[in-house]
Amino acid sequence: MQKQMKWPLILFAIGVFMAALDNGIITSSLTTLNASFGVSPTWGAWTITLYTLGLAVSVPIAGKLSDRYGRKKLFLIEVGLFGIGSLLVALSTSFTFFLIARVIQALGGGGIFIIASSYVLSKFPAERQGTALGLLGGMNGVAAILGPNVGAFILDITGNWHWLFLINVPIAILLFIAGIRLIHEEQELNRAAVDWSGIAVLTLGVLSLMYSFSNLDGVNMLQSLGSPMFYGFFLAGVIILVLFYFMEKRLEGSEREPVVSTKLLGIASFRWTLLIAFFSGAILASVIFIPGFVEQYLGVSNTASGYWFTPLALASGIGAAGGGFLVDRRGPIWTLSVAGLLSAIGFLLFPLWVEHIWQFVIASTLVGIGFGMMLGAPVNVLVTEQAGDNNKGIAVATSSLFRQMAMAIAPTIFAGFLARSFSNLGSNIQTGFADQGIQVPPEMLQQYASGGGAGSDISSLTEGLSQIPDAGIRDVLLQALHQTTGQGYNGLFWSAVLFSVLTLIAALITGRLRHKEKSHPVTKGSTD
Repeated sequence: MQKQMKWPLILFAIGVFMAALDNGIITSSLTTLNASFGVSPTWGAWTITLYTLGLAVSVPIAGKLSDRYGRKKLFLIEVGLFGIGSLLVALSTSFTFFLIARVIQALGGGGIFIIASSYVLSKFPAERQGTALGLLGGMNGVAAILGPNVGAFILDITGNWHWLFLINVPIAILLFIAGIRLIHEEQELNRAAVDWSGIAVLTLGVLSLMYSFSNLDGVNMLQSLGSPMFYGFFLAGVIILVLFYFMEKRLEGSEREPVVSTKLLGIASFRWTLLIAFFSGAILASVIFIPGFVEQYLGVSNTASGYWFTPLALASGIGAAGGGFLVDRRGPIWTLSVAGLLSAIGFLLFPLWVEHIWQFVIASTLVGIGFGMMLGAPVNVLVTEQAGDNNKGIAVATSSLFRQMAMAIAPTIFAGFLARSFSNLGSNIQTGFADQGIQVPPEMLQQYASGGGAGSDISSLTEGLSQIPDAGIRDVLLQALHQTTGQGYNGLFWSAVLFSVLTLIAALITGRLRHKEKSHPVTKGSTD
């Protein structure tokens, strides 16, 4: 029995790592991809937007179908779709074909983590679920962090963006073959008729909601909130999801089982767990900006910044494993509380203390352990404890959808802090010149102040300012740019502190609600 569970878990972990790596791996090659297809950066951003939309749509579908047709079958389908999508992406001859292939790839990658988590929650004993889920969460988190660095490495070695996707093909083939031979499970399938109309309405609502988030502008947030492209699709998404809820409520107790059990949505602790999943997604999104902080604020070269990111990646893996262990020993609420506290302290150190690389290593390690503990084990244990065997897949999928939504919204908010900080560049330069007693003509001051627009590449700007021959002026400008960059990242990190504290508060509230819900069964072995 141990061997029968061990090999599937290894295969699932590899699959989770492969799928999670792909969205990060492409960020390092966006410029190359845009140049290859001759598209603008605005159009090029759709390579990530469509993948995110595909992930969001595939998550609830894969969760429900795995309960209906079996996790092994759905895992093989997901891996097959991901491998085929990767091959088609690599062979793309036009940008339109490339985008279609990315959607196919996302439909395959989105469900792997859901199926893997559902397998653990159904097959592993309660006292070992946390450790196994921690492994999956660690793979998910480490892959998301390492993605940009792995992408840059492959691009440097091969000089060809096609290899970023071709490398997935042999891995997917090996996983598919190994999955056929090594995954053996006796799953009690949910034989109720599939609610295809519910799946279609849910998909449409999620697509509309996620697309509305992609139209937000971090620099002009309030203005973009009033844009028809945002509120039109957002309101449409909300209306469709409300319609979906009432459609599903009517199906309760009928021959056709709803996609998402409205009884679950009626449980307060379940709803708060979804909120925790949302907050953890926002925290994961903030971590993606840390390499930029190392390069743009601490002044580490782009070739070396990836190496200094390694402690964070390792810490997140340790945190995920440790979080799984703590879930088994102390329960999910205690684990999430510690995770939120560690994450808040780590992010707090960035604006208040971090000025040197050794300080960064300490702060990022705390952040890595904290957010790593949130991934995989505690949220999945909480969200499925009242779901029943037939709904574990969709319960995990629902929490993952909330996390995915946060990962779509939060980067826009975080990037907005960086972009808006450049409105302070002029005043920072003026103050710097005044402090040094340097007189600069107004037109020259205006020229310097306008050099760092919202869309500027800070590294290129730093390099340009470094060429100024006058040492006094050069030092003032570089210091002003450093100060401005720090103000932007400080806003980002304070937001991450807030999300970490909210995670802690939500975990404590969820714990109190679980104790009150005495009439509902709880996970055996939980000691919260």
